[in-house]
Formats: sequence, C-alpha cells, structure tokens
Amino acid sequence: MQKYSALSLLRNALSGHRDWQPAWRKSDPKPAYDAIIVGGGGHGLSTAYYLAKEHGLTNIAVLEKGWLGSGNIGRNTTIVRSNYMLPGNNRFYEWSMKLWEGLSLDLNYNVMFSQRGVLNLAHTPSQLDDYARRGNSMRLEGIDAELLGREEVARMVPGLDMSPNARFPVLGGLLQPRAGTARHDAVAWGYARAADARGVDIIENCEVTGFLREGGRIVGVETTRGEIRAPKVGVAVAGSTSQVLRLAGVERLPIESHVLQAFVSEPVKPILDCVVTFGAGHLYISQSDKGGLVFGGDIDKYNSYAQRGNLPVVEHVMSEVSAMLPFVSRLRLLRNWGGIMDMSMDGSPIITTGPLPGLYLNAGWCYGGFKATPASGWCFAWTMAKDEPHPLNAPFTLDRFQRGYVLDERGAGPYPKMH
Repeated sequence: MQKYSALSLLRNALSGHRDWQPAWRKSDPKPAYDAIIVGGGGHGLSTAYYLAKEHGLTNIAVLEKGWLGSGNIGRNTTIVRSNYMLPGNNRFYEWSMKLWEGLSLDLNYNVMFSQRGVLNLAHTPSQLDDYARRGNSMRLEGIDAELLGREEVARMVPGLDMSPNARFPVLGGLLQPRAGTARHDAVAWGYARAADARGVDIIENCEVTGFLREGGRIVGVETTRGEIRAPKVGVAVAGSTSQVLRLAGVERLPIESHVLQAFVSEPVKPILDCVVTFGAGHLYISQSDKGGLVFGGDIDKYNSYAQRGNLPVVEHVMSEVSAMLPFVSRLRLLRNWGGIMDMSMDGSPIITTGPLPGLYLNAGWCYGGFKATPASGWCFAWTMAKDEPHPLNAPFTLDRFQRGYVLDERGAGPYPKMH
C-alpha cells in the first residue's frame, strides 16, 4: 500500500497526480476463505480490518451487494459521541470514542474526525436533572461530561431561541466536549484501504443469495458471483439483517426495519461549531465543512426497506429545527435521503455468535451505528476470532431478549419504533 504523507502529496503534485495507486484492489472472489463478512459498510469493513490487524486473519472476503459504502455508512449525519448512561452502553461507546481519536493515524487516512462537542439541550427542570444524572454516570466511567447553565448555552450557540417566552425555553444542557463528527465516506474508504493493505479481499457487486450448510452448520454463502466457502460467516448489513438471515432460515429476530431521513440545507457562513440536539423532541444538527446544516430526527414509524421517507417526518423535523434555531426557517433545503435502520427491541445493538453455528451477527444499531463503527468492528472481530464475546460486547448478545436482561437506554419499553 502506498503510504500517504506530506512527502507523497508533494511528489505526486509534481507528477500531475498521475501516479497515485488505487486505494484498494478490485478483487474477484476465491472459492474459499478463512472468514467472510457480508456487508461492505463501516461495520463490515472495520471488522475485516481488525480481524487482520488484531487477530492475524488475513484470508478474508468482504462481500458488498452494490458499491462500497452505498448503504448506511454514506447515509448518516456523521455524529460521534459516547454520552450514554447505562454501563453496558457507555463503556462500549467510550471505547469507540478512544478508537476514533486515533483512527486517522491508525488507518493512515484522514477520516476528518472533528471533536467539536455534542450539546444536549434541556427545556424543563426535570430534564436538566435527568441530564445531571446522565452526566454523573458518564463521569463515573471516566467519560467527559459538563452540565451547562442557560447563559453558557447561549454563549456556545448564539443562534438558539433563548427567549423566556419561547415555546420550548432552554434551561441548560449536557455537553460532551470530546464528541463531534467525522466524514462518513472517508471512514469507509479508510477502513477499506487499510483492510486491503493487510490482504483482505473487498468484493463489490456480489450479493449474497443463500447460505451453504453442512450438518446444520453454516460453511459459506451463495452469491451472484458463485459459491464462496468459509468456516466463519459474519453478517453486518444494518437494516437488511432480517432479509439476509431469512436466507439462512432465521425467520424471527428482535428487530424491525425503519427508514431514518436526514437533511442538508444550503451552505451558510460558520454559525454552528458544535453538534446540538433538541431536548423537546428528537432532532440533532451540525454544520458541515461546506457550510450546509446537516440534521435529522425521528424515524418513519412504519416498516420499510426503502431508502427514502415520507413528508410527515419532513414537516415534523423542520418544525423542530425552526423552533430551536429560528434562522434556519429562512434557508433552502437542498436535499434529503434515507437509511434503513434495524431497530432493536431495547434500542441497543446485537454483536454475538449465532444464531446458527458458523454464523455471527452484528445488528440492531438503531440510530447509533455510525458512532459505533470502530468499536463495533473491533468487538465483532474479537467475537468471530475467539467464538466468544469481548467483555465490551458481552451485554449485546441475542439471548438477552429471551432472558429479559435488556439495555433500554431510552426507557421506551420493548417497542423498536420507539427507540
């Protein structure tokens, strides 16, 4: 692999940028591998990378039905945070945060990780008390958290409607200074490039159409490019999990697929230098390097596999962002898109062995998939390599729903659409 550096940039500039090597090989499938990862998004690519880096498994194939990064890894609002309250969640996401902080150096690729902070607004005294509780839980785990008063929030985000007569008055907020954003497609490209450099085959336009079984064990997959065998098959396909596992005969999973829409406005001068979330509804917003405001909110409540949503959610999200930041109502909306979320019964992910021998599952990410990309791949690689969970993903097993040991961070109950 050609190492990126200031010297290589200068050398290629002098040659008219004609000598850059491809970031990764366009591999053809081999008949057999040591492990197969179904899904060429952030979680699948990071799993392959950490399998190679941490566990020495280099004879690996990543199978993507379309082009690399065409799924949720390129359809999110780029937010990275670890401001969770429950120990099972905050320890996992904090490990992800630590991996994010060194990711560009580790991959030799600029993922544009910007630790600009994430601020959760509080609009009632009880909500501010709840944020204090969450912040204390975070700090007990060594995670940064600051409880801000009304004046501090006003100084940090000057565009907010801070009027005491506002429909949703701002009383304060919870800030995680180390949180922020990263460039979603750069994350996919960085992991793909680094995995390829360690010998991983990244095979695009290769859709899985079935699974190979021997004696009740999964031993490979059938694809549009032929049969590929491997003793370990990991599935990391986000909102398509139910469809893919149905091919293996798994008919019921504790997840539902929903559409989550995201939006971007016309570019404006720098006005928002942190990520802000609306406490009186479900809204999150930041400003991209190009100047556009990137934001999203609730999922479309019906089940769907379409990468697009409907107008009621658009109206809902626009009313929330206008209430929080009135100046946004004067901006033009440039585009929107949708990603397919696999919403779990408790709002927390699933990283586990099974549900069949030889099969491994990475699913149920709800809204949290992008921020978890490094830790998800790291833990899933551990699970696949050692056939047991790492302590960080031990709470995320599939059988917790049967045992009743759920991680309901939001406290919404066993209703996937509510998380």
